[in-house]
Amino acid sequence: MPPSQTSPTTRLETLEAALRASLGDSIRSLVERLGEITVVIDAASHAQVAERLRDDPALRFDTLIDLCGVDYRDYGEGAWNGQRFAVVMHLLSVAHNWRVRVRTFCADDDMPMVASVTSVWPVANWFEREAFDLFGIVFEGHGDLRRILTDYGFVGHPFRKDFPISGYVEMRYDPEQKRVVYQPVTIEPREVVPRILRDDRYGVERPDVGLRGQK
Repeated sequence: MPPSQTSPTTRLETLEAALRASLGDSIRSLVERLGEITVVIDAASHAQVAERLRDDPALRFDTLIDLCGVDYRDYGEGAWNGQRFAVVMHLLSVAHNWRVRVRTFCADDDMPMVASVTSVWPVANWFEREAFDLFGIVFEGHGDLRRILTDYGFVGHPFRKDFPISGYVEMRYDPEQKRVVYQPVTIEPREVVPRILRDDRYGVERPDVGLRGQK
């Protein structure tokens, strides 16, 4: 019976077996949770695993649904002690009607880098540019790795957890130079805490206050 016609449990078991057989030692961990499988691999095998996932007849992950970056700084309320940056891919096999999540941790926190998978799934082009722009993850071999959401003079990567709310520079139009210029941020950093005004007896039944309309 084809995998797409088997029960969900059997299909997940079939997929897990196919992943383990195809990827072998490239798998650092494989977890099934909530009906989904997540595979963790090393950065060194990122591109090779992508090709295997696409080309192996037992897997045939022909569609890259999404690719994004993740910053694990302070993850788990500071309990996380692994690598800081990861690239996560969500893949779909149309032929087998199954999905998998692939997480690759970058080896260097100071210069997070993995190989580009644009040669495997061309649609990864803009996804990788977005992860580079927002997280500063470099995709080696990408043919046009440049910012895609922020402007070219933007400093830093806004989705990193240590990026300041105000940013590092601000942009304005200079009427004398008749062009846009960048300058240090002039907004003073401050923390805004909502002020809540509440009656000390809020929620306590008050006998002197009856129902509306009653005397």
